[in-house]
Amino acid sequence: MRILVTNDDGIDSPGIYALTHALRKIGEVIVVAPDRQQSAVGHALTVSSPLRATPFHRDGAMFGYAIDGTPTDCVKMAISTLLPEKPDIIVSGINHGTNTSINVLYSGTVSAATEGMMMGIRSMAVSLTSFDHTADMSIAADYACAVAKQLPHLQLPADTILNVNVPTVPRDMIKGVKITRLSKSMWNDHYERRTDPMGHDYFWINGQYITLDDDISDSDDMALKDNYVSITPIHYDLTNRAVMKHIVSLEEILL
Repeated sequence: MRILVTNDDGIDSPGIYALTHALRKIGEVIVVAPDRQQSAVGHALTVSSPLRATPFHRDGAMFGYAIDGTPTDCVKMAISTLLPEKPDIIVSGINHGTNTSINVLYSGTVSAATEGMMMGIRSMAVSLTSFDHTADMSIAADYACAVAKQLPHLQLPADTILNVNVPTVPRDMIKGVKITRLSKSMWNDHYERRTDPMGHDYFWINGQYITLDDDISDSDDMALKDNYVSITPIHYDLTNRAVMKHIVSLEEILL
C-alpha cells in the first residue's frame, strides 16, 4: 500500500516523524509536508508566488519533500507532480493539539486530508490533544496505523474523510475507540495588544473555547474527555437543504 503523509506542523515536527515510522510497518510511505509551521491555515492554496520542493533528510536518510506552501499545496503538488503514481491513502498528522468541532474548519491538518478526498483518494487526519512538542506520539501513531490499515476496506462515501483524535494519557488509560460526531462549539476570541521596542502595536490572538451542545454524550470532545479515541466521519457538503424551501421566494422577489 502506498501512503502519502503530510501535516500542518511542518516536516520537522515530532508528530509526522512518529506517524511515518509507524506507517512504514504497513506500506510504502512518501512524505510531502510544509517546510514550516502552517497551523490554522485551513484549506488555503498558494496562488501568488511559486512553490519549491526541497528534499529533506532526517537521520542521514531521505525523509521526504519540504514544500514552502500550505498543507493543501503539499497534497496537490504530491499527487499531480512529485509522485510517479497516486497513493492508495493519505494520512495527515500527527497534529499537536485537538482537531474537534469547529476546529476542523481552521485546521490545515484536516484540510490536507480533505484535499486528498477531493482528489479521489481515501484520506484521514490524526491529532493528539497535547500541544507539548515533547509529548509521547507513539500511542497516537499506533492508532493512526491501525485505522490507516483498515481505511481502504471501509464503506466510506467518496466525499468523506475520517478525523481521528487521540487523548494524551498513558496507553493503559485509553478506554477504547468511539465513533463520534463533531461537537457544537465556538471560540470567544480576542486580540491581546502589545507594544514592540519601537513603540508600535502588535496583536496576539487569544480566546476561550465554548461548548454549545446541550447533550455532548456522542461528541468528539466528550469521547476525548472520557479517554476514548474519537473517530469522526466528516464530509463537506455545506448546503443547508432544510433552509432551501424557506427562501425559495427569493427566486421571484429578485427577478
